[in-house]
Amino acid sequence: MIYGLRHLTTYRYARKVRYARCTLRLRPRDGGGQTVLESNVAVSPAPKSRLERRDFFGLDTISLVLDEPHETFTVEAFSRVSVERPPPPPPESGPSWEAVRDAALALPSLGPDGPAHFQFRSQRVPLDPSVTDYARASFAPGRSAYGGAVELMTRIRTDFRFDAKATTVSTPLAEAFALRAGVCQDFAHVMIAGLRGLGLPAAYVSGYLRTRPPPGRPRLRGADASHAWVALWCGAELGWIGLDPTNDCVVRDDHIVVARGRDYGDVAPIDGIVSSAGAQKLTVEVDVIPEDEEAF
Repeated sequence: MIYGLRHLTTYRYARKVRYARCTLRLRPRDGGGQTVLESNVAVSPAPKSRLERRDFFGLDTISLVLDEPHETFTVEAFSRVSVERPPPPPPESGPSWEAVRDAALALPSLGPDGPAHFQFRSQRVPLDPSVTDYARASFAPGRSAYGGAVELMTRIRTDFRFDAKATTVSTPLAEAFALRAGVCQDFAHVMIAGLRGLGLPAAYVSGYLRTRPPPGRPRLRGADASHAWVALWCGAELGWIGLDPTNDCVVRDDHIVVARGRDYGDVAPIDGIVSSAGAQKLTVEVDVIPEDEEAF
């Protein structure tokens, strides 16, 4: 499947911004069943400097400095991505979760795709005993890491309510867990915390999810959204497997990966600082369109 992606972010400021620095993480990731065919990012106003580089986790980033006074800042990313992943393994495949935990600890590699960076607490994913206990119910002794994680994913989808008003981007994990409500970021963070609490390597994945308009209805421009899910390292043979607790599904060709890190803080599409006073308004439009489907 080949997708055309468009991600438009617009900031409107109550007062002029005279200086800003920001980092963009909007180029989809190559590998894992994905090939980026095209990718470009347009920014307005034109930045004073623009530095493109690849960070430790393999994310293609763009660092910008803007020193022209402005009341509106727009970032528009376009990409074409080919996605073709193999079917997921059968249920309960792979080694036990205890074996996966021990193998991850024993691996000497500190490379960006190795499990070592994803076993321990991170800034937005503390190891909360209550979340670990919640996850433990899916991991009987000797059960496969993959099988237990699939059950945990299903339980989160069943026990948690999707509610965009229940949390914000900065809501602590413990609060979202207590509410049993939130958005995909919260569901992913909770699942990662539970898996890491058991010693299993789990990463935060950001990207996009193909959505389908109702039968007979046209696709609405800008109506899609960014998405987040989990990748679990299931041992050397199975490697990393994507699990989407928001939708209770194993990741296949409907998911497009942009970035993978320890938590949202590693992969935020745009972050930075501005020198100004007053309020700002943020709007985001996302389109995820298969090339064989009429766009609008």
